[in-house]
Amino acid sequence: MADFMTRAARPTDAEAVARIYRPAVLTGTASFELEPPDVAEMGRRMGGVVAAGYPYLVAESGGVVIGFGYVNAYRSRPAYRWSVEDSIYLAPEAQGMGVGRALLERLIEAATLQGYRQMVAVIGDSAQLPSIRLHRGCGFHFAGTLHAIGFKGGRWLDGVLMQRPLGDGDRTPPT
Repeated sequence: MADFMTRAARPTDAEAVARIYRPAVLTGTASFELEPPDVAEMGRRMGGVVAAGYPYLVAESGGVVIGFGYVNAYRSRPAYRWSVEDSIYLAPEAQGMGVGRALLERLIEAATLQGYRQMVAVIGDSAQLPSIRLHRGCGFHFAGTLHAIGFKGGRWLDGVLMQRPLGDGDRTPPT
């Protein structure tokens, strides 16, 4: 896979997004879900993110979706309205090829243009070193570890929090 492009997700991408996400749920530790959503549910989730005005992107190579990423509200309470959380998942063949970085950079750019001031990464499992390195390489700093916050696959998993300011960050009030 030499070339890829990123673009806004379309409803027809729900099947590919569900296919990429499924192993993260069934055998991985990046997601703390236990049952993978079906295509219809993934379509509903995608539609909800887009309807709320957040960016949802896919990476495509040769007409095949090889990764996806989106931002969503970090928390629902009003004081958090200037903060977003990112999520990125890649097909195995897309890992280590710069796809995750391209998606994350575009999400950072889009969220900044929309006026958000902080982006948070909640990384499932402190052993997710590629995700931690990706976020660090895109300007995120370590914000903390939630030790043994989830139980999956017969073991306790940590959650790693990373954070990145967007735009003026906390230097000025939001507009």
